[in-house]
Amino acid sequence: DLSRLREVFAELPALQQSMKVLQTEKLRTLATDIGEFPALHELLSTAIIDNPPVVIREGGVLAEGFDAELDELRAISTNAGDYLLQLEIKEREATGIANLKIGYNRVSGYYIELSRAQADNAPAHFIRRQTLKNVERYITPELKIFEDKALSAASRALAREKFLYEQLLEELVQYVAPLQQMSMALAELDVLVALADKAHQGSWVQPKLVAQSMIDIEQGRHPVVEQVLNSTFTPNNSQLSPQQRMLIITGPNMGGKSTFMRQTALIVLLAHIGSLVPAKAATIGSIDRIFTRIGSADDLAGGRSTFMVEMTETANILQNATAHSLVLMDEVGRGTSTFDGLSLAWAAAVHLVQHIKALTLFATHYFELTSLPQYYQGVANVHVAA
Repeated sequence: DLSRLREVFAELPALQQSMKVLQTEKLRTLATDIGEFPALHELLSTAIIDNPPVVIREGGVLAEGFDAELDELRAISTNAGDYLLQLEIKEREATGIANLKIGYNRVSGYYIELSRAQADNAPAHFIRRQTLKNVERYITPELKIFEDKALSAASRALAREKFLYEQLLEELVQYVAPLQQMSMALAELDVLVALADKAHQGSWVQPKLVAQSMIDIEQGRHPVVEQVLNSTFTPNNSQLSPQQRMLIITGPNMGGKSTFMRQTALIVLLAHIGSLVPAKAATIGSIDRIFTRIGSADDLAGGRSTFMVEMTETANILQNATAHSLVLMDEVGRGTSTFDGLSLAWAAAVHLVQHIKALTLFATHYFELTSLPQYYQGVANVHVAA
């Protein structure tokens, strides 16, 4: 959208001034990539109207003053009556014939009409077009040119505008690479500003990044949920380490189990992209991937039941997770009968903690899973109080 691009160009000088205040290597690089494009801004400001239509099918995109021929065609198309009136006055003054008039019909087109009595006073450049009983009709080179333009002015104006628009696009094509670079840099700056703004508003903290596989979050919060809550968000701690690789999370419905799991994953993700995090303090280890099996939904179009979707996602986790992965398992096994679901949940949990050794948050309604710490090292129970 060229009008939006023009709006972006208009803001670039002020943006560059703002970025100069913060002298960091990253912002200097982004400022260089963004640039200013004064020539393109001037071109688009001259060429495009303020609120152009979405498509150029009906014209009305290019601004007045951009092209003299286009302006003339538009003027003829929309102001033909005014032009003819001015021409009629001009010819009356030039010939001294007070009753000279300019008319139009489909047969003869545009013409200058004189009475038979005044015909002898017609100037030499008047070319006789039609003789009637009481009047003579003439054409002049100027009126002929106007007629040729007026009868096709609208279509010619549209054709001219499309031609000019294509030329404008061809001129912009040579700037595609730097414009794409500008777009990417603006997008990155937008993300950084958004993260900085949220961090400032929410009193986020800088996480400590370490090489070992671990997560230690003190009073972590869910950045989205705390934003929409009418009440104060209740923060929670999260501790996962080689000595405590799995937390079995129990608690009532609507107690916050899923929120706790998701906030842990979001804090890990924010830390890995270089953001501050919503917590009092956080130490985040090297996490290669985050796997989730959350929510219940079937895939009717694909012919997969809720249980099939659940098992497919669980299988993907068990096949691809590593000891450096964070795994979120929410209510695994609920898509089938109670005993079968419990068996599947137990087997998945055992495989994760014994063989894969991934850092795992395992929320469940199967209270039997709380006995896992009795049989396997690295498993601990946590309960969401309500």
